[in-house]
Amino acid sequence: MPPVSIKDIAARAGVSFQTVSKVLKGKGSVSPETRAWILEVAEQLGYVPNALARSLVSQRTGTIGIVASDFSDYVLAQFVVGAEREARRQGQCVIVGSVDREGSDSERYLRLLMERRVDGILLAAPQLEQNIQIGTMLNGKLPVVSLFRIPGVSLVRVGSNHLETGLIATQHLLELGHRRIGTITGPQERRATQSRLRGYQKALQDADITYDTDLVEEANWEAEGGYEATLRLLKRVPTITAIFAQNDMMAIGVLSALHDQGLHVPNDCAVVGCDDIPIAAHTIPTLTSVHIPLYETGEAAMSLLLNHIENQATEPQRVLLPIHLIKRASSGRHVVQTA
Repeated sequence: MPPVSIKDIAARAGVSFQTVSKVLKGKGSVSPETRAWILEVAEQLGYVPNALARSLVSQRTGTIGIVASDFSDYVLAQFVVGAEREARRQGQCVIVGSVDREGSDSERYLRLLMERRVDGILLAAPQLEQNIQIGTMLNGKLPVVSLFRIPGVSLVRVGSNHLETGLIATQHLLELGHRRIGTITGPQERRATQSRLRGYQKALQDADITYDTDLVEEANWEAEGGYEATLRLLKRVPTITAIFAQNDMMAIGVLSALHDQGLHVPNDCAVVGCDDIPIAAHTIPTLTSVHIPLYETGEAAMSLLLNHIENQATEPQRVLLPIHLIKRASSGRHVVQTA
């Protein structure tokens, strides 16, 4: 069955299709009675506005593209959900797609989105941080907001202060009396990793503690990586009394490794994670973590993008949402005495 057209509504309502068009667009001078009758007929017939036809007039499709990473990642999923719901709240449709771990298919996917004339693009794939071609593709083409810095293009960026993340996590452990604090980082090529490590270093420096590379171990954001990194740390520096893991998944691996080594958390070794994912409140012991506003970041990013599309004049900027520490049992409450 073909879709209901404006002419179908006009024929049923007994008015001209020009009058129907005015009513459906909310424009023109039409009596309240006629307007109400036309809207009633449109509803009876099941009329659905033709977005494609409207886009030919407005030069907008009402569609936003989101380029994401791994949807199984809770952190990313919360961002995408926040962004999609904000877009829907503002009457926009969203096309969401993921790129592979290396980002090798990202250029092709971006080209598909641009061919479909999306009004703007939201980037949520950290593997694009090193891709200069992406910046070249997007520069000046359409409004873009990103969670991450993209080389070769100035973008509106939304996120949290990663340096502050490392700073407040490490300061918390220092305030508890810890002096041999290890840290498990994400992959070193990630900018978030480097910033969180600088926060860790700054906290130590402020406390007059010398930064020791033996207390730093790289992992892969996953629980298994955190587990293996903890074993390497303990083998190299068995006197560690606390560990800051740069995300909660790795921190869960830390808890498991410490348990398998017969170490009690927090008495033998305190642990702090980052992100404050829901499972952090249910680990044994419960995990102290830096709360990152994941859902709210998605909302803010989409709101900024839609504003950029509407005004066509948004200057490149960086928007940082506030973070805070959630204290739980894994970091303990007592002050340790260390040499």
